[in-house]
Amino acid sequence: MDFLDAYHLWADAHAFFDSTLARGPAGHTDTLADQAVAWDTRLAEETPNGWLLRHNALFEALSGNGKLHLLHVTHALEEISRQGVLYPSGGCLVGSIYCAPLTAAEQGFRMHNLGSYVLTKEAPTFLARLGVTDRSPTPLIFEIDTPPQAYRGLAGVDYLRLGLIHLHIYSHLEYLLSKNERYHLRETVVGRVKNSAAFLATASAVTYQGSRVDAEPFLQLLDETIPRLPILGYLYFEALAEYLMLHSMSPHTQRLAELGELNNWLYKEMLFAAFPTMAGKFDLARFRPGPKQLDALIHQVDPTIDTDHASAYLVERISYLVAARLFAPGDAPEGWHHTRWEFDSLATQLGPLLGHLIHRELRSFGRYPDFYFYFDQHKALQAWNYWNHMDIVAPFNGTMPKGEIGINPAYPNLDYRVWRAEQDDAGHLHPAEELSLTIAPRLVDIKYTLMRNNQWTAAPAPSVA
Repeated sequence: MDFLDAYHLWADAHAFFDSTLARGPAGHTDTLADQAVAWDTRLAEETPNGWLLRHNALFEALSGNGKLHLLHVTHALEEISRQGVLYPSGGCLVGSIYCAPLTAAEQGFRMHNLGSYVLTKEAPTFLARLGVTDRSPTPLIFEIDTPPQAYRGLAGVDYLRLGLIHLHIYSHLEYLLSKNERYHLRETVVGRVKNSAAFLATASAVTYQGSRVDAEPFLQLLDETIPRLPILGYLYFEALAEYLMLHSMSPHTQRLAELGELNNWLYKEMLFAAFPTMAGKFDLARFRPGPKQLDALIHQVDPTIDTDHASAYLVERISYLVAARLFAPGDAPEGWHHTRWEFDSLATQLGPLLGHLIHRELRSFGRYPDFYFYFDQHKALQAWNYWNHMDIVAPFNGTMPKGEIGINPAYPNLDYRVWRAEQDDAGHLHPAEELSLTIAPRLVDIKYTLMRNNQWTAAPAPSVA
């Protein structure tokens, strides 16, 4: 894949936000173009907190001309200090140092509510469930001098749009697998899609034909399909998190809105209340609350939410995301009963879905820890190349401006300083010790990432984002 091919794919994998939330002109074959605009308008203008999709603390920090202050939480300060190197990891920010915004104030640095949750609740829970008693989460403050040539627009990478990139990378690297592995992978992926046709056809009918489907049978069918199509767990989670953040009217949500922040505690509390075992092994493919469980979960995190409205919304939103993120761009898929259940044929119609499934399926291969480096490092190199071309220093999660922001580890001559921080009784952070750290443009091995695997406890871990 040459640079131009990769450039177009990576440009399409980013969400570009401007003052009106309008997207650029879509191709004439994009049958979802009008729906995309309608959804943007609905989310921004017809929800209580929709105005935060454009006017928020994250975008304010990214639009500044001075220094950018970010919080990174680590569980491996000793290794970081000893090696003097911090490695990025994969995930929703592809290959960057995962951070949250900090706001400088006279009392110290105020954490974004996302960073506060990670530092005070999520990271300690992860370590406790892993039985780690000799480590504690440590906040690091990054101060980045924004270079004058840095991109001034707002372009966030949307990991749900990476399906075609995954498929193209696999097509270039597939011969690193054995013939039997390649055959097994193709047959497994085709079988997963074939046995999920009922749900895909339902989502397609809702999106392209305006079909009406009751929430309970739709969500039940979704629940049954997620084990075969794990990417649906991610779509379900993002759609529900989006709904909660945009519709909550709780006092906590309103206080955060005054600070320009979407309330991340809503979906975090819901996630770990429903699936406490995800602590230590974060995997949204396991996110599948059933219809009856969903109502109780929503009421648990915010009693102000109308659960009937939420369920009806999820039918429409998840169906749209299935079509927009998992189907090939262009016309609606042909009749499902006419589908040829062969890999090459499906790649034309459902290329993004196949890409997501391949990326997921590779994790179950015995040689995945090795192949991971080839595949995800290749993906990270493409992302870094695109970000550097665009002069994007701090990529953010473009599914929604929650506050998830990264540091581009491959940006040339990036000027930054790092401090170990301490938290005062009021919750503010203060620099305590400056660290001599280098951010390395190389992904850490997956077995050392806290939120993906717990094998790092068996051996000394390198510094990890």
